Amino acid sequence: MIVIITWLIAGSLDCASAFLLFIVRTKQKPSLLLRSIASAVLGPKAFSGGPGMAFLGLCFHYLIALCWTLFYFAVFPRLFPCSAVLTNAIVYGLFIWVIMNLVVLPLSKAEPRPLTPLLALINIFILIIAIGLPCAYATEHYPLFRFGF
Repeated sequence: MIVIITWLIAGSLDCASAFLLFIVRTKQKPSLLLRSIASAVLGPKAFSGGPGMAFLGLCFHYLIALCWTLFYFAVFPRLFPCSAVLTNAIVYGLFIWVIMNLVVLPLSKAEPRPLTPLLALINIFILIIAIGLPCAYATEHYPLFRFGF
């Protein structure tokens, strides 16, 4: 149950942060951001679909958050055996950013987007707070719920 709660918290914090950053930067509706997430799988046709494409993007977002949450619980504490929650959150947020930006996005059908150093730092900070902290806190405070124990 703690994995599901952590996933929902992490996915929701990340989604809310992404929406806020997107709205502030572009002054556009969040549904466009969700369509761009869907475009990673479907390509440009995600932008010409109806509201279902935005919903599909939201589903993909939560699926990705679930994968990162499960990876943390199952693998990360064994790769990086540190009990400091903040240290784990920072390392994991950086790890997610690197994998998503240097591996996953280049392999996807999403159109490449410009990335400035400031935007990269903001995105890393969001991943540390939204995904790293909930995962690190949950595994430190509920160690019996780690997979394999």
